[in-house]
Amino acid sequence: MKLFDEKIENILPFDGVASYYGKIITKSQAVHYFDRLLHTIEWKNDEAIIFGKHITTKRKVAWYGDQTYSYTYSNTTKEALIWTRELLELKQMVEPLAGTNFNSCLLNLYHDGDEGVGWHSDDEKSLGLNTTIASFSFGAERKFSFRHKKKKETTSLLLENGSLLVMKESTQTHWLHCLPKSKKITAARINLTFRTIS
Repeated sequence: MKLFDEKIENILPFDGVASYYGKIITKSQAVHYFDRLLHTIEWKNDEAIIFGKHITTKRKVAWYGDQTYSYTYSNTTKEALIWTRELLELKQMVEPLAGTNFNSCLLNLYHDGDEGVGWHSDDEKSLGLNTTIASFSFGAERKFSFRHKKKKETTSLLLENGSLLVMKESTQTHWLHCLPKSKKITAARINLTFRTIS
């Protein structure tokens, strides 16, 4: 694990900040939280409307928060459930590192490498401009990629079990990100993206 008094580098070359803290909890803690999240979260298959077509994904999602916030993306709206104990514990871990108080969390469950997410940015109006998003990863290690919207420059990193990535400032304005699929990955991954909805 990193010592957090050391400088955390920005992995983006320009037009945004994406700070990778690496593993911020022990392996045994990561295994514990993965198991608890897998069995206590109210997972549902994600739904989206793309080019007028209704799509249901294999990937499962859940949405939690301080209140029953509504969150709309991919032309579908979700209502937040109230925090579980484990989510509150994890939120308290990431807030000091991110320098932000979060009021909600979108969770993703990828059963294996056949499930991923295509290029997108989290730039919905409800998140506000220059929003901060803290991405906490559990389970299978997965590649995570960024691509600049105009210059098309790309950069990637490996998100480890128990690791934290914080995206902030103008990242969502200028960069897309994705979780590529991979046939080599047979284990599940859970990802928590802590957010602030206005």
